[in-house]
Amino acid sequence: MTAIRLTRMGRKKKPFYRIVVTDSRKRRDGGWIESIGYYNPMVKEDGIKFDEERLNYWIGVGARMSDRVKKITKK
Repeated sequence: MTAIRLTRMGRKKKPFYRIVVTDSRKRRDGGWIESIGYYNPMVKEDGIKFDEERLNYWIGVGARMSDRVKKITKK
């Protein structure tokens, strides 16, 4: 099953996350199928950007979003 979730980037105490589509059995930072956006919790304005068209496509073909991705994308 495919999952839409966050993968951590950045450095120690300065996290930066990519919103990715991946196989649900892979590790958090393992390989991914497609990167559809990013989320930066350290910045208040424009901290999130994602391709809504690709997000809707992956949801349409059966990918499940993690709870955090649902919350930050408000889907």
